[in-house]
Amino acid sequence: MNVLVTGGGGFIGGHLVKSLIADGHQVRAVDVKPIDEWWQVHPEAENRASTDLQLREHCFSAAEGIDHVYNLAADMGGMGFIENNKAACMLSVLISTHMLEAAVAAGVSRLFYSSSACVYAAEHQTDPNVTALKESDAYPAMPEDGYGWEKLFSERMARHFSEDYGIETRIGRYHNVYGPNGSWTGGREKAPAALCRKVATCALTGADEVDVWGDGLQTRSFMFMDDCVEGTKRLMASDVVDPINIGSSELVTINGLIDIISDIAGIEVKRTHDLTAPQGVRGRNSDNTLILDQLGWEPSTSLRDGLAVTYAWIHDQVAASLAAT
Repeated sequence: MNVLVTGGGGFIGGHLVKSLIADGHQVRAVDVKPIDEWWQVHPEAENRASTDLQLREHCFSAAEGIDHVYNLAADMGGMGFIENNKAACMLSVLISTHMLEAAVAAGVSRLFYSSSACVYAAEHQTDPNVTALKESDAYPAMPEDGYGWEKLFSERMARHFSEDYGIETRIGRYHNVYGPNGSWTGGREKAPAALCRKVATCALTGADEVDVWGDGLQTRSFMFMDDCVEGTKRLMASDVVDPINIGSSELVTINGLIDIISDIAGIEVKRTHDLTAPQGVRGRNSDNTLILDQLGWEPSTSLRDGLAVTYAWIHDQVAASLAAT
C-alpha cells in the first residue's frame, strides 16, 4: 500500500514510519522540520522535509497517489508547552482540515487521526485516585483549553468527512506516549523524558537533586512507543469508527515515576517541588474496556520495562551533550 505519515520526522511518526516500512508498505514521510532535525530518517521512505502542512497546497501534494493516511502532524509538546502556546496548538486545525480535504480529493480510502486524552474534561481528572477515562467522558465537552479543543474539534470533523464524503476515518486518543528517539530537552519534552534527563544528569555529574513540577502526587498512565505504534496499526485495520483510547492503564504518581527511573539509574535523588510550574490535571488514566472489546488488545509494556529502554537512550544523549560542552 502507498501510505502517508504526516509528522513523519517527529517522535511517534518516526517509529510508525519504521514499522510500516517493515510491514512492506511504500511510505511517504512528511514533516515541517528540515531533515537534519528529524528524530529518525528512514532512507527506504520518500522523505519530504520542510513541508508545512498548515498550507493547503502542501497537503494536496502530499496526498497524491496515497491509499492510507496517518495524520500525526501537530504543533505540540509537554504540559509546559501546551499551557503556554494555546493559539499555536489550535492552529494545527489547519493541518487537520486541509489533510482531510486533500485525502478526499486524492481518493484516499482511509485516514487515521491522532487525537489525545486532552479531549477529556478536567472535571473528570481532579483526583489523583482518578476513575479511568472512558471514551464517552469526552461529552459534554469541556476539553483542555487550546490543544484539547483543537483535538476534539478535529475528531468531529473527521467523523463528518466520513459521513459526507465516504472516506473511512479512524481516531485514536493517545495517552502520554514515551520512548526513545523523541524530545528530551528544549521545552517540548514530556514528563518521562524530562525526568530521565534530570536523573541521567545526576548520574553523570554527581548531582543528587532533581526539580519536580508540582507536588509529585499527581497521577498518570504512560504508554510505551511500541504499544502506541501497534495500537495505531490495529485501529487503522479495524472496523471501529468511533474514537478509542490508546493508552496504558498502569497508573503511577510522578514521585513513583522518579523512583522507577532513579532505580534504573542505580542512584538516589532528592526532589525539589516547584508548586508554581505547569502540572496539568490532578489524575489521568485510560479506561481500556472499549479497546479490549473491539480490538482484543491493549498496551502491555510495563512502565519499568519501557522506562529502562527510554532511560538508556536519554542517558546517551545527555552524556554526548555534556561531552560537547
